[in-house]
Amino acid sequence: MVRPIVTPTAVSPPPTLNPATGDSEQLLRRRAALNADDPERARLRTRVIEANLPMARRLARRYAGRGESYEDLTQVGALALIKAVDGYDTDRGVPFASYAIPTILGGIRRHFRDTAWAIRVPRSAQELSALVPEARGRLGQQHGRQPTDGELADDLKVTVAQLQAAVAAFDVYRLPSLNEPRPGVDGIERLEFVAAADSGYAAVADRLTLRPLLAALPPRERRILTMRFYGDLTQAQIATRVGLSQMHVSRLLKRSLTQLRAGMLR
Repeated sequence: MVRPIVTPTAVSPPPTLNPATGDSEQLLRRRAALNADDPERARLRTRVIEANLPMARRLARRYAGRGESYEDLTQVGALALIKAVDGYDTDRGVPFASYAIPTILGGIRRHFRDTAWAIRVPRSAQELSALVPEARGRLGQQHGRQPTDGELADDLKVTVAQLQAAVAAFDVYRLPSLNEPRPGVDGIERLEFVAAADSGYAAVADRLTLRPLLAALPPRERRILTMRFYGDLTQAQIATRVGLSQMHVSRLLKRSLTQLRAGMLR
């Protein structure tokens, strides 16, 4: 008996994903229909993420040149894309791009708000500071001069105090390094103009060390020291008040000071 020859059917490769044609929604619906432990769910998730990475990069490119590297922004966008893939609800019938784009843009904006600022400032000041340059340029063209703080505040519908706080906040978005040369001073680092030894620290340390040493002195000697160095009394005046001779007061002062100096040097 001659067996018929069966020609195998060619298997077509999986279609290339194109988010604009709705492939992402189709694959996400397939993923949602699978059991939670089905390994195909992870493969479908990866395909959707890879297919939409170009979109995330394009959105990140909008924010390039604002102080953050494009590579960092693309990473933030990719993480937000993953969040969008995991949070997409196939039952709502909304195109995936309509859900993913706001999610990615929101992630990038949060990155600027939470991590890009050198000093943490209130969110309201951050958002207002981003509006000031555009308003200043627009009003400058209208009036032919730089707008005043009052004009800017009126245009942005805020108080002058809120405007000034936003401008001050923008100044700390990127703090200059202390090792950078200060402009106009022949390459001298900024550190040279802000670093200085504060003698007050040494005074605090001396007082903390001296306090228990004074407490260890006899009460009469503490009284004599107080009258001499805080009351600015002479030895003769002290002798009259404590009922001792001036010579005796001098010996007590010398002994007390010697004891205190020895304790400070330990």
